[in-house]
Amino acid sequence: MSKKSKEGIEIPEQVREFAENSMDQARKAFDDIIASTQEAVSSAEESSSSIQSSVMNFGKQALDYAEENMTSAFDFAQQIIRTTDPEEIMKLQTDYLKAQMSAYGEQARSMSESAASTADDLGKKSGDD
Repeated sequence: MSKKSKEGIEIPEQVREFAENSMDQARKAFDDIIASTQEAVSSAEESSSSIQSSVMNFGKQALDYAEENMTSAFDFAQQIIRTTDPEEIMKLQTDYLKAQMSAYGEQARSMSESAASTADDLGKKSGDD
């Protein structure tokens, strides 16, 4: 059975189910990659010096932001898949873009501070030699 909106957009239920299953599989694959990467980062952190630790923290922060952004994108895609009303799609897209632009701004500020801190640590360590 397909769903039909006021505007006459008809999406067959099989297509909707296929899209949802595809999104679920993609999310699981992404989650598996993130888990493996975080495990590798954790393993490297255990054997790193203080400078490497600063660099690893910067990398972990970048990975965390990538995970947040991908999760947000998957959530947005799931919402779009379940929507049949073009006006709701436009609202979802507008809300998503606003939220992401705000998140990107905060992430850029945070990453900039972390990069500066890491550079300071590197400068201090090379000055100690």
